[in-house]
Amino acid sequence: MTPRRSIVLFGPALVFIAAALWATDAPFRTHLTQGLSSNFIVLGEHVISALIAIPILLFNWGNLKNISAREWFAILFIGVCGSALAAVAFTESFHYVNPSVSIVLQKIQPLIAIALAWWMLGERMHKNFWMWAVVALGAAYLVSFPNLVPQLYAGEVFNPNLIGSLLALTAAALWGASTVFGKYVLRTAAFQTLTSLRFIVGLIFLIVLNAAQGTFPAPGVITGTDILFLFIVALTSGVFSLFLYYYGLQFTKASIATIAELGFPLAAVFVNAYFIPGNQAAGTYFGLYIGQWLGTILLLVAMLMLSRVNREVLTEETRS
Repeated sequence: MTPRRSIVLFGPALVFIAAALWATDAPFRTHLTQGLSSNFIVLGEHVISALIAIPILLFNWGNLKNISAREWFAILFIGVCGSALAAVAFTESFHYVNPSVSIVLQKIQPLIAIALAWWMLGERMHKNFWMWAVVALGAAYLVSFPNLVPQLYAGEVFNPNLIGSLLALTAAALWGASTVFGKYVLRTAAFQTLTSLRFIVGLIFLIVLNAAQGTFPAPGVITGTDILFLFIVALTSGVFSLFLYYYGLQFTKASIATIAELGFPLAAVFVNAYFIPGNQAAGTYFGLYIGQWLGTILLLVAMLMLSRVNREVLTEETRS
């Protein structure tokens, strides 16, 4: 197997790992929402991420001349909607609902991205795609609801606030569309260029948004802990995970990449169980229910099979 064929096989796995890293910020993001506005939290993340992204963009400056007008529009959408507004909506939803609710509602994202991948990119769905996609989605549901009844940890009934649910669903729609737009741009732009532009465009928009809405915190409000947590969020679920994500997306069909992003809710269940106080419940084994362990295994198997589907599809396209 050549290196190219190897990375095609593991492309979905890289997307899966990157998506799992997005879930690691839940404890830190929950703390930040207690004293800072959602707009400013996301701005702080982008400031830190941009400090890393700008030198990388300068190094890849020559790549900009290859980007078409339509691809620039896609980049603007990714930066403004996918990187800024989606993150603001997702963070703001924490004010209204348990973080678990927001994360569960992200499962609508694959349906949006699959439809857009078919419509915008003309992606053909492999004969085995739908079977393993359904297995993955079912496994993700089982991970969230091991008893098949919508209920959260510690006996909290799944009764999400309407505003919080709409915010979480808005984030899912914008992130799903951004996956497809990202795949579109990666046809000509390097993954380093796209990742860097995502943060820089998002940063410019967020500065204007915070200024317009007056959401900059007063002097002395930001604590040392807030700054530390902003760095953790920016580095783990921000710039590094996005570089890994777009690197893997180069070699992954958008319809398969959006299923691989179910690594986000899967990892979130583990993070919530082990690192967020009050989410531990009786009757679990090593922090999770039997159904959640079963769902985890099924999701990993589905991702392995979808990785093979991804390689078969790309190999057929190369031959034709």
